[in-house]
Amino acid sequence: MKFTVSSSALQSLLATTSKVISNKSSLPILEYFLMDLKDGQLTVTTSDLETFMIGSIAVDNVEREGSIAAPKLMLESLKEFAEMPLSIEVNETTWEIKVTWNSGHISIPGASAVSYPAIQSLGDESKSITLDVDMLVSGINRTIFATTDDDMKPVMMGVYFDFKPEMLTFVATDAHKLVKHSSENVCDFDSSFILPKKPANLLKNLLAKEEEPVKVLFDAKNATFEMQNYKLVCRLIEGIFPNYNAVIPAANPNKVLVDRVELLNGIKRVAVCSNPTTNLIRMDIADNRVSLTAQDIDFSVSANETISCSYDGQPVTIGFKSTFLVEILSNIETPTAVVELADSTRPGVFKPVYDDKQPSQTLMLLMPMMINA
Repeated sequence: MKFTVSSSALQSLLATTSKVISNKSSLPILEYFLMDLKDGQLTVTTSDLETFMIGSIAVDNVEREGSIAAPKLMLESLKEFAEMPLSIEVNETTWEIKVTWNSGHISIPGASAVSYPAIQSLGDESKSITLDVDMLVSGINRTIFATTDDDMKPVMMGVYFDFKPEMLTFVATDAHKLVKHSSENVCDFDSSFILPKKPANLLKNLLAKEEEPVKVLFDAKNATFEMQNYKLVCRLIEGIFPNYNAVIPAANPNKVLVDRVELLNGIKRVAVCSNPTTNLIRMDIADNRVSLTAQDIDFSVSANETISCSYDGQPVTIGFKSTFLVEILSNIETPTAVVELADSTRPGVFKPVYDDKQPSQTLMLLMPMMINA
């Protein structure tokens, strides 16, 4: 294996794929980059057994093709290089990797690629669809914060992709908050899968540099996302996702139209005085005003702030966890938000307010907390 490659191109490829590598790998070989040179293309694969990331770049002056497992030291050394051509040669007997440039060289111990695990293949019943990159980024960005880290609720530890004819809905929930983001999409089948949080975050970062549509293939156990220079293959979360439509109120009669940033900042200021165990904030809504109140009786501290709003409905008093409120309002992109409420025991629904019709719709639901009289 011998070839010439741009130092910055190789460094970028290794840096991107390295994000899959786990620090607590059960197999020592998974701490390495699998490098495969064929037909003028250098392909790098990384894995944690659950997720595989594959990226490739074109190289020059290929004298010998081959494969090798390269340690993370390879990436660390490349960080010190300015843009320059590097000659890389692998000794197939000792697995030594020699990197040479115009004024020096380094030698790095590699390993045989034979024991690197194979990528999961999709079954014959797999489905395929091409998705707009902006829609995919938006769906993941809007929902991923609402996933749970609770191992006792595995189906909630990822983003749910719900495919319906002409519609793709992204959903995430932790049982306290729920986010539903629906986008118009050409789809001719009913299907779904749950994408785990780690590959969802990896995909989100990869898509930030993409412009072309993404091909998605999936079956009951695995999914593949194919981009221009990268491919992400991951094991899906198995199980039945909660019936999210069943918990969304059909109609909350009381509607609050409010400046999102003003409400968000008010909550942050008042929350400083909330009980650190509950983070409870009380909202009293009436007469086009939202009164925010927090207190910690143990330390005799309290705070109150009143914010103007446009309110249509009966007076309502309701309590929410301030940290959840901050998360939801921070993930609404519009200057104005609408909060739809029924009473103190039923969930509040938060929505962005747009000036014109959008091809997608976002709804965020938050369960209330009990207010002590």
